[in-house]
Amino acid sequence: MTLPRPIAIILAFAALAVLYAMPAIAPRAVVQDLFGILTLLVLAMNWNMLAGFAGLVSVGQQAFVGIGAYAMFAAIILYGLDPLIGVLIGGIAAALFAVPMAFFAFRLNGAYFAIGTWVVADIARLAISQWKALGGGTGTSLPKGTTRDMWGVEGIKDWLDVSSAAAADALTYWLMLSLAVVLLVASYVFLRSRMGLGLQAIRDNETAARSVGVDPVKLKAMVFLLTAFGTGLCGALAFIQITRVTPDAAFSVIDWTAFVIFITVIGGIGTLPGPIVGVAVFYALQRLLADYGTIYLIVLGLLGIAVMLFARRGLWGMFTDRTGIDLLPLRHRPPKTDGPLPTTKRRTA
Repeated sequence: MTLPRPIAIILAFAALAVLYAMPAIAPRAVVQDLFGILTLLVLAMNWNMLAGFAGLVSVGQQAFVGIGAYAMFAAIILYGLDPLIGVLIGGIAAALFAVPMAFFAFRLNGAYFAIGTWVVADIARLAISQWKALGGGTGTSLPKGTTRDMWGVEGIKDWLDVSSAAAADALTYWLMLSLAVVLLVASYVFLRSRMGLGLQAIRDNETAARSVGVDPVKLKAMVFLLTAFGTGLCGALAFIQITRVTPDAAFSVIDWTAFVIFITVIGGIGTLPGPIVGVAVFYALQRLLADYGTIYLIVLGLLGIAVMLFARRGLWGMFTDRTGIDLLPLRHRPPKTDGPLPTTKRRTA
């Protein structure tokens, strides 16, 4: 069962209109919270595409976040470029870093691939910590006034009648929201295409996919590079708002990979709405249990174990199974026929 297309489109546009209007109608603290939610959502959608649809379970996505952040800081501090250009450079740098990373990691399978990506990410962290021009192991901050002078901030400041800091938050929020929307739409279109179906066939049975002409290495490499690019953009945008970068923060396996895996798994790995559900649950738990210290992490762990034991397809998968509602169906429907299927007459001797 799926929602009628006109209703689904109206609801989607209404939700987007409210989200895009947030900087004009909500306090700055709410915009900052939503920015954090969108950051995790973009990271989760990228990891879901990689692990849920391509079958590449990576534990090294923090490498692309860190590379994207440091490339953006280098563009600003060393070359005096606008932060928005630095964000694009961060995404490109992450994609370029993914090439040698894939050359190494693609020689591994299963758990070895996961550990291999983690090792490469840690090597990148150690290498970046030797970059003295960007603070070495202690990191560095953006020059004073960088976000205030960012392209578009002055216009947003006059339009919304807010401070320069609030205008910068609004700009980065809109960019992150747009990145999430583009990624969701592009993922849906791609996964329903011939190449997307081939990718899911590889995940389910690589040998069978090869037998029908699908090239697993080519498709996996393409997805790996594209998700690296998207993760690098996300990392660069996130650290514009943070305004300070250190190797431990930029390459944090907990913040940028472990939480992202949790969000995807409890929401529904291998489904497009899964990360959206997962990030909503994660944020709610974070808000409710933030004052309880380690209990917060214990509850997250117990919830993750419960979902893996009793709802293998995540919360969204369980909801779909029980209600039959699928907002973003990836399966192709068979063509409708106006009458009974034609039958062949048996020849008589």
